Amino acid sequence: MVLPTGCQHRGSPDALIAEIQKQRAEKDASYKNSPSSPIPDELKKDFPGLSYFPINLRYRHQLPLHKFEKPESFKITTSSGVERAALKYGYFEFDLDGQRCRLQVYKLLDIQSKYPGYLFIPFRDATSGKDGYPGGRYLDFVENDSGMYVLDFNLAYNPSCAYGKAGYNCPIPPEENRLSLAIRAGEKYLAATH
Repeated sequence: MVLPTGCQHRGSPDALIAEIQKQRAEKDASYKNSPSSPIPDELKKDFPGLSYFPINLRYRHQLPLHKFEKPESFKITTSSGVERAALKYGYFEFDLDGQRCRLQVYKLLDIQSKYPGYLFIPFRDATSGKDGYPGGRYLDFVENDSGMYVLDFNLAYNPSCAYGKAGYNCPIPPEENRLSLAIRAGEKYLAATH
């Protein structure tokens, strides 16, 4: 889980790009050096950093969260077959490449005490299994009082399961969060870590 730092940042395009580049550099350093990194220990020495699509601000949208009046409880399946309690909390709608898209926003109930207001979008798109991780990618948010959010696919990241280290239990994007178009933004799949 990567909680957002600076994703609500407002400023010039150059400032936004610099902020994303800074976040990427910090994540690369953490994945190379941290004991809790999902990169297998034997690969850390030569770890070149994560692979990313070029930053493209057309994949950044400021949107209202359409919250459900009565969020529906369901179980989200994980990579290890475990089911985690969650809520279908709301959705974002946006236009991209001439298509109207909708992504469901979930609340994982087992982590709300540690991360209050944590909202989660697991998704797959046409890059999944090609340039993107086959199991999809994630976006995180913290709920706010305004109801407006920045949905920035430049911040989309791979689940920890993508890197080959055992012990992770990553939610699989439900069918309703599978987009037919290619989101060529955020992290690519770095197959070389396997």
